[in-house]
Amino acid sequence: MKLLVDPVVALGMLAVVPAGLRLAGSAGPRGTGVLTVAARWWPVAALPGAVSLWLPRGATSTALAAVYALAALALAALAGARLVRAGRGDAAGRADRAGGGARRPRPRLRLRPRLPAEEVALLTALVSPSVAATALVAERAGRHLFGFDLDILALTVPHFHFAGFTAALVAGLVCRAAGAGPRARFAAYSVPAGTLLVLAGYFVDDWLELAGALVLTAGMWTVSLLTWQDIRGRTADRLTRALLATSAVVLPATMLLALSWALGEATGLPHLSLTWTAATHGLGNALGFALCSVLAWHRLKETPA
Repeated sequence: MKLLVDPVVALGMLAVVPAGLRLAGSAGPRGTGVLTVAARWWPVAALPGAVSLWLPRGATSTALAAVYALAALALAALAGARLVRAGRGDAAGRADRAGGGARRPRPRLRLRPRLPAEEVALLTALVSPSVAATALVAERAGRHLFGFDLDILALTVPHFHFAGFTAALVAGLVCRAAGAGPRARFAAYSVPAGTLLVLAGYFVDDWLELAGALVLTAGMWTVSLLTWQDIRGRTADRLTRALLATSAVVLPATMLLALSWALGEATGLPHLSLTWTAATHGLGNALGFALCSVLAWHRLKETPA
C-alpha cells in the first residue's frame, strides 16, 4: 500500500496544494493575496514532508514531517483569521443597518457569522492539510495517535489532501462559477459537512463514518453534475474541456467505491480491502478528479472562453 500512497501524497503536497492555493488566491478579494504568497512558498515547506515519506520511521522522518505540519498549521491559522474578519464584517454590517443616521453601536465579534457557501468550502480546504500533516507526523513517529492503526493514519494523509483540501476547494470554485444556485450551494456545504462527519466517524463509530460518506458522496456527485452541465461548456479550449470532463466522469465511480467501503465497514457486508480501496478510489480521486480539476481551473483562468 505504501508504494501506492506515498507518490500520491507527494503529488498532493508538492503540486496540488500550491496550485489550489493559487486558485484560492485569485477567487475573491478578501484576504486572498496572502494565499498567493503561501502558494509561492508552499513547496519549500512541503519538500521536507515529501522526503519524510521515503525514509524509515524515526526521528529524522518525524522532524521533516513536522516542518510540513508547521506550514499546514499556519494555513489553518489563516483560515481562523478569515473567519474572525468575516465575523467582524458581519457585525459591522448589522450595526450599519441598525444605526441609520444615529450613533452606531460598537460592532461585536460574532462567532458564527453568516458565511457564503463558497467561503465555508474555502475555509474547509485551508484547514484540511493540518489534519493530514498531524496524521503524517504521528505515523512517521510510529505513534498510534488517538489509538489509530498506523495504516489508517497513513491513509488519512492523502484523504485530507484530496477529499479535504481539493474537493472542498473545487466545490467552492464550482459554487462561485455557477452563481451560487441551490445545487451549487448544496455542493459547497455538503462537501465540508461530509468531510467533517467522516473525521468524526473515526472517533465515534463506523455508522457515523458511513453517514459522512453519504453526505460527501452526494456533494461530490453534485460537483460532478455541475462541472459536466455548466462549467465544461464555458470554454472552447479542448484540453480544458477534456480535463473537466475527466474530473466529472471519474467522481461517480470513485465515490461509489468509497461509499461501498464505508457501508461494508459499518454493516459487515463484503467490500474491497483497504489496499484495493486506496488503489481504486484513492488513485482515481487523486489523479482523475483532483489533478485534472486543478489543472482545468487554472486553464479556465488563463484561456479565453
